[in-house]
Amino acid sequence: MNLDWITPAKRLSALPPYVFARLDELKARAREQGLDLIDLGMGNPDGSAPAPVIEAAITALNNPINHGYPPFEGTANFRRAITSWYHRRYQVTLDPDSEALPLLGSKEGLTHLALAYVNPGDLVLVPSPAYPAHFRGPLIAGAEIHSMILKPEKDWLIDLAAIPDEIAERAKILYFNYPSNPTTATAPREFFEEIVAFARRYSILLVHDLCYAELAFDGYKPTSLLEIPGANEIGVEFHTLSKTYNMAGWRVGFVVGNRHIIQGLRTLKTNLDYGIFAVLQTAAETALDLPDSYVHQVQERYCRRRDFLIQGLGELGWQIPKSKATMYLWVPCPPGQNSTDFALDILQQTGVVVTPGNAFGVGGEGYVRVSLIAECDRLAEVLRRLTQAGIRYQPEPVAQKPVGTRLSN
Repeated sequence: MNLDWITPAKRLSALPPYVFARLDELKARAREQGLDLIDLGMGNPDGSAPAPVIEAAITALNNPINHGYPPFEGTANFRRAITSWYHRRYQVTLDPDSEALPLLGSKEGLTHLALAYVNPGDLVLVPSPAYPAHFRGPLIAGAEIHSMILKPEKDWLIDLAAIPDEIAERAKILYFNYPSNPTTATAPREFFEEIVAFARRYSILLVHDLCYAELAFDGYKPTSLLEIPGANEIGVEFHTLSKTYNMAGWRVGFVVGNRHIIQGLRTLKTNLDYGIFAVLQTAAETALDLPDSYVHQVQERYCRRRDFLIQGLGELGWQIPKSKATMYLWVPCPPGQNSTDFALDILQQTGVVVTPGNAFGVGGEGYVRVSLIAECDRLAEVLRRLTQAGIRYQPEPVAQKPVGTRLSN
């Protein structure tokens, strides 16, 4: 039977190939060939969730009351745990009944927010490179994307002054993310003040993704958008338990901020899902209430891996500045190679998986993202394989001025 008449919705054709799905295919093929893969591709933390979180989940699982449909807006206890965490971390006071909403992971919420607020043809401002959900969600909703190209000479910060007035006037939403995935960039408080002023001037809804709120090093403390006066009037902030608490597969996140924006997302979600399994919400409460000593251990783990890999890559020619936050390194490709080819070369020659920068948008071309999701003994094996394969970074020589030339006035 000819099934050519079964065609997907046009919205799917607007989406570029999802690179992580393609990487999974390549990894499966490499394993079939007997390669010992070291997967530093996805931001998938190694190890299990903390023991108290697992124990809380087991206890909750044995309680029959938790096996029914949870409340659409999440349990009251989890919402209170969210707002209490924000007050402890940022001295931000939020109403747990209207300014916090549990999510099936932050990716789900980021994407559904676009469906709740974007009409076909609306203009959405998105950095490039960016976490794919920041531009894929709006694309699914039919948005016109204006890519704000981030540059290393600007420390990968959004250049608000470079956005044309006519673009800013049309823009409905601005997505952003500091500490940044994939660039590892951090933004000073002054930047947050500027972006709030910018959004208020042009009546733009701000969506900040703070998923690396606690993966920060060397005394650095990330800023919450909601710390900035006036931000709650125009913005929301997303967070996830995936990274800090090794709960990536549990699919628990939340959004906080402006109550009207959250109500729109809540309305959409009541028509799409039944919320998070109550057992997971109980476990998430436990995670948010863990002592600071647990967070410090996580920070020390990633800091140790960061330092080890930066030093090792330095011996292979890469000069990578120490990132202040996130669980990644943002590594330039050797001159003359694009990010896809470089990532494939590494995979085929060494069995090491990294993510090509163009997966995060055109602004990511020329880089690969390396996840710090393996212990130092495994990272040492990565370095050994790179060395054995002759993979190193040799910057292009700087052109020298001819001796004796004079500069014209």
